[in-house]
Amino acid sequence: DKVAKEVAPKQERLALAEAEYNEVMKGLKIKQDELKGIMDKLKDMEDDLESSMQKKKQLEAEVTLCSQKLERAESLIGGLGGEKTRWTEVAETLGQQYVCITGDMLISAGVMGYLGAFSAEFRSRNVTKWVQLCKNYEVPSSSKFSLVDTLGDPVKIREWSIAGLPNDSFSVDNGVMVANARRWPLMIDPQGQANKWVKNMEKENNLQVVKLTDSDYLRTLENAIQFGLPVLLENVMEDLDPSLEPLLLKQIFKQGGVECIRLGDSIIEYSKDFKFYMTSTMRNPHYLPETAVKVTLLNFMITINGLADQLLGVVVAEERPDLEQQRSELVIQSAQNKKKLQEIENQILHVLSSSQGNILEDASAVQILTEAKVVSTDIQEKQEIAEKTETEIEAARLNYTSCGQYVAVLFFCVADMANIDPMYQYSLTWFVRLFVRSINDSRVGGVTTGATSDEITKRLEVINNTYTFSLYTNVCMSLFERDKLLFAFLLCSRILSAKNQLDMAEWSFLLTGGVGLSEGDETPNPASAWLGDKSWDEMRRLSSLDNFSGCAAEFASMVSAWREVYDSLEPHKSIFPGRIGSLSAAKPFMKVVLLRCLRRDKVVPAVHDFVASQLGQRFVEPPPFDLNKSYKESSAVAPLLFVLSPGSDPTAALLKFADDSGFGSRLSAISMGQGQGPKAQIMIQEASTAGNWVLLQNCHLAPSWMPALERICEGFTPDTVDQDFRLWMTSYPTPKFPVSILQNSVKMTNEPPTGIRANLKRTYCLDPIANSSFFEGCNKPEIFKNLCFGLAFVHGFVQERRKS
Repeated sequence: DKVAKEVAPKQERLALAEAEYNEVMKGLKIKQDELKGIMDKLKDMEDDLESSMQKKKQLEAEVTLCSQKLERAESLIGGLGGEKTRWTEVAETLGQQYVCITGDMLISAGVMGYLGAFSAEFRSRNVTKWVQLCKNYEVPSSSKFSLVDTLGDPVKIREWSIAGLPNDSFSVDNGVMVANARRWPLMIDPQGQANKWVKNMEKENNLQVVKLTDSDYLRTLENAIQFGLPVLLENVMEDLDPSLEPLLLKQIFKQGGVECIRLGDSIIEYSKDFKFYMTSTMRNPHYLPETAVKVTLLNFMITINGLADQLLGVVVAEERPDLEQQRSELVIQSAQNKKKLQEIENQILHVLSSSQGNILEDASAVQILTEAKVVSTDIQEKQEIAEKTETEIEAARLNYTSCGQYVAVLFFCVADMANIDPMYQYSLTWFVRLFVRSINDSRVGGVTTGATSDEITKRLEVINNTYTFSLYTNVCMSLFERDKLLFAFLLCSRILSAKNQLDMAEWSFLLTGGVGLSEGDETPNPASAWLGDKSWDEMRRLSSLDNFSGCAAEFASMVSAWREVYDSLEPHKSIFPGRIGSLSAAKPFMKVVLLRCLRRDKVVPAVHDFVASQLGQRFVEPPPFDLNKSYKESSAVAPLLFVLSPGSDPTAALLKFADDSGFGSRLSAISMGQGQGPKAQIMIQEASTAGNWVLLQNCHLAPSWMPALERICEGFTPDTVDQDFRLWMTSYPTPKFPVSILQNSVKMTNEPPTGIRANLKRTYCLDPIANSSFFEGCNKPEIFKNLCFGLAFVHGFVQERRKS
């Protein structure tokens, strides 16, 4: 009981406490549930806050990006917006070219494969035919084909021009073919234009210059192929070295994973950077088909337009050096600007094409584009100023254009003389050097910066006249007597033709007799008693020309008057009857043409009078042989060549001149022939270092040694030979004589001149009469001088009778 009494209250209190605890726990549970709800709401609110903050940050980032995009877009629009018009036009042009690319590439391949060796006129005619054929066969092509537009790069073309490539379209087309042809180029280059261009263009790439006559040219070629150096093979003749065939055919193969080529007995590594150029100085080489198919044959003979532009630069450089220097600087600056502009444009297009996604999100790309455009704008502004200045300079240079065109015509007169005799070869360098000297010789006061157009015109007329006569006298020194009047007549006719004062139909008739012209009606010969039928047929053909219309009928109606002309001792000085006579009095060339029909034996005197009336009497009086003048024209690196004719021997005159010059004991002579080449070579080597003279006689007798002589002469430089050294040579005309020596040497002929007056002048210019101590030393001067004159006159008379 006691335990029950003590435990029962405690149990009751425990029950009450538990009941109270349960009540409290129920309240706590309610409160906890309420707290949980609040905490859940708080968490939801925190989540909402976090979401809102994230959204806020995202919106702020989007606002920032949008602002940047707007700024970048504004920058791009401002920077590239101006390019829209130009790029749209370029895109349209590219679209048109894409459509025409099939036919254009077909014609380009034809031009490079077949037309490289031909003239500009022949190329143009064939291209026109090919364009028409493409049209007929519905092959899409440009209506007006241009190789430069199809394959040319304007920036490269400007660089070529700076390197010396002539600016005319023919030469630029040649440059495009050199750059794009798969076969190595072989350039026909008698004036050395291609040679000069290649040397300047590849100078920075360590160009190797070799010749087939070099003993180690294959070793040089091997090294260049391995190290990727450009090579220029000069003076190529009509036959190529068979060892070059693998190189020409590009017979490249792989060995050990490396590209190789066999050259001779060696297998060498082939570099893709290797370039091979070949040039020939021959004017009209004949290459066999098996040679032509291995190379890209290119005709680099200079055109009259290209030469006129070069000579314009020469005359402006001499008359207005400030103008020409400024132009040269602008040309180089313009080329650099255009190259930079192209690089920037390529960079812009590369960034635009390589950018992923939205370009406005690419900050670096936009930065590159913006900076590129700033530089581009700056260059364009400079280029606009340069082009404006260049236009002003070109306008000033135009005043001198006529001089360049005039002198270019004269060069082709000189170049054509090689068709008459193989020894009549003259280099463009010599021609330009003579031109510069004539400009300086003709200068009295020069042309000032502010000279008027009339003053410049008068000055250019003086330059033209001075140079024409200087050219005539210098060329005549190297011509045989029979060709001197022909050269003067060629000069005269080309000058008149350039001025449109010569009827080319009449010129053609003089050369051919009107072969191919209509003979009109079959009117019988009205003067058969004294006029040959052949002459009458020519007279009837002559009637088909404009100025001679009806001349046959007029001749038939005035036979007796024309008989007087025919019977005259000097018909070329007679007055021709009728309308034709009146016309020929105003147009002297008509008289020459008429005499071809009537008195062919008097055409030469008529030509003589015609040249004298158009150019002046001095152009029909060739200068006498002057050894001292020829010596002054020469140098230690420019040989002197006597071109021999039957009966002429200049040795005595040379020995006398050597004695007078103090070289009598320092002159070594050798007569060339079999086995004499090595001896001559030793003599030349010793004399070139000692400053002596060497005379090689009868070089035509040693044709096999001529390549060696050419190599020796090409090795002459002002630094390696004594300035007193002179190499004298004598030779009869021969096609085997090296062209390079002919072009760079001072050539002379020593023939009795034509005409008693010319013979007298020559006699008085030669020793001993030319020696004042001899001529003035007699104590009876009047009688002595009369005797000298009589002897000289009889000598000249006998010389003329001997020719007839």
